[in-house]
Amino acid sequence: MISKTLSASIHGVDVFTVEVEINNRRSENRPDQEYMLSIIGLPDASIRESRDRIWSALSQCSVRMPEGRTTINLAPADLRKSGSCFDLAIALCLIASSRGFKAEELRNTMIIGELGLTGEVRAVPGALPIAMHARSIGVTRMLVPQENASEAAAVSGLTVYGVRHLLEAVVFFREHRGLLPTTVDVQALLERNQQNTLDFLDVKGQESAKRALLIAAAGNHNLLMIGEPGVGKSLIANRIPGILPPLTLQEALEVTKIHSIAGTLDPRIGLIASRPFRSPHHTVSDAGLLGGGKNIPRPGEISLAHRGVLFLDELPEYRRNVLESLRQPLESGEVTLARAAGSFTFPAKIMLVAAMNPCPCGYYGSHSKRCTCTTMQIINYRARISGPLLDRIDLHIDVPPVSQEVLTGKRSGECSASMRAKVLHVRERQLKRFGNTGIMDNSSMTGKYLDEFCPLNRECLSFLRQAITQLNINPRSYDRILRIARTIADLEQSQDIAPQHLSEAINYRSLDRSRQQYQ
Repeated sequence: MISKTLSASIHGVDVFTVEVEINNRRSENRPDQEYMLSIIGLPDASIRESRDRIWSALSQCSVRMPEGRTTINLAPADLRKSGSCFDLAIALCLIASSRGFKAEELRNTMIIGELGLTGEVRAVPGALPIAMHARSIGVTRMLVPQENASEAAAVSGLTVYGVRHLLEAVVFFREHRGLLPTTVDVQALLERNQQNTLDFLDVKGQESAKRALLIAAAGNHNLLMIGEPGVGKSLIANRIPGILPPLTLQEALEVTKIHSIAGTLDPRIGLIASRPFRSPHHTVSDAGLLGGGKNIPRPGEISLAHRGVLFLDELPEYRRNVLESLRQPLESGEVTLARAAGSFTFPAKIMLVAAMNPCPCGYYGSHSKRCTCTTMQIINYRARISGPLLDRIDLHIDVPPVSQEVLTGKRSGECSASMRAKVLHVRERQLKRFGNTGIMDNSSMTGKYLDEFCPLNRECLSFLRQAITQLNINPRSYDRILRIARTIADLEQSQDIAPQHLSEAINYRSLDRSRQQYQ
């Protein structure tokens, strides 16, 4: 007897339909023969091991394995499959082939889930993208582990049932009872999870740094903070997500999809509604940052920070090959990995925020402690960040120490809510300006759009030419300056870029001036 159902396989961020087919043949010449189970269709080791998990689960549920030879085919046969998400689908097909319930009950149903030895159904990564794929191919019903139910139910137009134990699924298909659809109020979930407890009001002083952060958030610009240890660089960076615009529903689904595939999604949340903030240690490998894996790679830190902030503290301490691997994703907004199993592309539209000391000892230019580094040590330390990578960071700002008066005084200054309101106003202004060009923010302007949206009058051109001559500004840095100046003009609600906007933008390129100093 042949029974069929649907499951899915994840390759990168893409989902492919897998049809689970089971054919059981009992030999008439040997009616007492024990079962023989084989799985075909390019399964990996975790799928081949599912035979023992399924056998134990069925025996604990007092369900006999089909006698004779049973062939399990995972179609299409030329697609490599991995993971344990096929366990539940295979077990239910085996029960249907043993006439535990009608095989027709499994048609047009997407089933995922890992089985324990006692028959419990365990969570699997990727429930949300699989649910989105199921809806796109016209499937209307989906069975998932109970822990994944809220995640999958965020997809509208799909009836999702959460399963705790194999017997619950058997009763559901046999008697049409026991399981209830999982419902989620996506909009309420989005609003509830958008809370942010970190406030810029907690940061004493650093008004110039806050101004630079406001500009960076308003235009989605990359930022590098330079300052001696203890001045508050990490404290400031942790508060950046709180002034960024809230995620839209579509963006929240994108972010949740990536974290679901990576297996980092908290099942109690269901939907990630806050901007991600990822801060990998400087010992991270290039595979950990970009993504990787033995056969089918998983998303790395840069993809987990998609639509949010990637914070790299102590930037020069990262390995050079790791830093250089950031260059292409910062330009294109995605990561492409080539493996033997194929080419995989992960989204990586991030705001890069980095921090570093001005020198190896950390006190170059300090008024409180004496720097012990030589000029050559400082040059070599800063040279760990290559020019091409540095050019892709829009703002380089100095973060000075806080004075004793400010440190011992009461907290004052602008709060995150006020800064966020300004950022939202500027982002709306940008969306209106760019229209249907596909550009979402000032940092994404390239080529002809810079000429169109950043026109310069004669006074601005004269000012820029002088700056190019004195600072030896290269073309990529020139484009960055124009984008920053455009954001500064937007913050001041100015239609045109003025010389003072260009002047402030150039001041946010401190390492360009440092390179000129050491040349």
